[in-house]
Amino acid sequence: MDRKPFTNSPRVTRRTFAAGTAATVSLMASPAILRAQGAGLKVGVLLPRSGAQAGIGQDCQRGVDVTAGILKQLGYPSLQIMNADTETNVEVARARAEKLISDGAQLLVGAFDSGQSTAIAQVAEQKGIPFVINIAAAPPITEQGYKFVFRNFATAPMILSDAFVNQKEVFEASGVAPKTVVFMHVNDTFGTAMQKGIGGLMPKFNMPYTIKETISYDPTARDLSVEVSKAKATGAEALMVVSRLNDAILITREMVKQRWSPMGVLSMGPGWYEDQYLKTLGKLADGPLSFVPWYDPNKKVSKLLEAALAKAHPGINLNTNQIYTFEALMVAADAYKRAGSADPKALADAIRKTNITDNVSTGPGIQFDAKGQNDKLKNAGIQNRAGKLVTVAPKGATNAKAEWPMKPYDKR
Repeated sequence: MDRKPFTNSPRVTRRTFAAGTAATVSLMASPAILRAQGAGLKVGVLLPRSGAQAGIGQDCQRGVDVTAGILKQLGYPSLQIMNADTETNVEVARARAEKLISDGAQLLVGAFDSGQSTAIAQVAEQKGIPFVINIAAAPPITEQGYKFVFRNFATAPMILSDAFVNQKEVFEASGVAPKTVVFMHVNDTFGTAMQKGIGGLMPKFNMPYTIKETISYDPTARDLSVEVSKAKATGAEALMVVSRLNDAILITREMVKQRWSPMGVLSMGPGWYEDQYLKTLGKLADGPLSFVPWYDPNKKVSKLLEAALAKAHPGINLNTNQIYTFEALMVAADAYKRAGSADPKALADAIRKTNITDNVSTGPGIQFDAKGQNDKLKNAGIQNRAGKLVTVAPKGATNAKAEWPMKPYDKR
């Protein structure tokens, strides 16, 4: 795979420029020089590559790794990637965004986490630099009237609405539905937004279950035995969760240790479908259903992304992290191609007119409304199956049928 556009090489000289070489320039070159030399769009990618969300940030990076070759196949221009580590810290994310822009980044992408993305959005808007969010669901981010911030990812209400629809599809197909659930969620920006959204949205979907109790916890906690014990004590038939990676592993281990096997796990966020979760827990990872922004396995570009990831990272499952990181970079390349310029305002204007139908994510494609939100995205229901991920909902975008209820932990 040709990954040259994604690497850094020495500064382009007048001689090589005169010879027509479109070489990559150093990260410290000024934006004016970049535009003059036609070296391609400089994209600053901010991800939590260390800290509590390091595993997920590194997983998103795999999406960056395979993008160059696919964009080339699809006829898009090359991108120069400037990587930055947010360290899973909001203030660090803000500082790194400012540094990327001062170093010449002409467009920003990131940052998985809603809190960090909110900080980056503020910097991007202040500096007048387009920011394409790969993953972040807190609704307020695109409710500020920003002109340079765009999100190709579902908001918390969108995730919840589709989750309820897809859950009912799974229940109806199996003929079995829980009457009660206990809701556990992380108390970060995303988890809190999801918790608030449930109260307002769930009544509209006539769900077959009621929530017996809501339990919040710190996503960096190293012991969740008390929280799981409390959840088990409710007697709820199923566990509904909004988690991150490390806590999803902790919760599962505690469920096994405390011999609690509910009808199933209904996740509406990351954690339960991550490769690290699957590999760490083995057979104990099978069964949870995640209702999240996903991809349509039947789309042409989905197959390209799956193949590229399998080649570059054997044994890694394609998931939300790579899907939406890839699509954020695709949006950047598409806008750059149509704008014919790296000028921030021209890029922002081009992004507003985005209409990508050959994409990966579930739904009709990528477009942005007046707020900079792709409001046409659809989410999916996926299930862990023998170390793999299969799509079980919605109809028309699946490659398997759900196994519901989940097989008890003590019978595996």
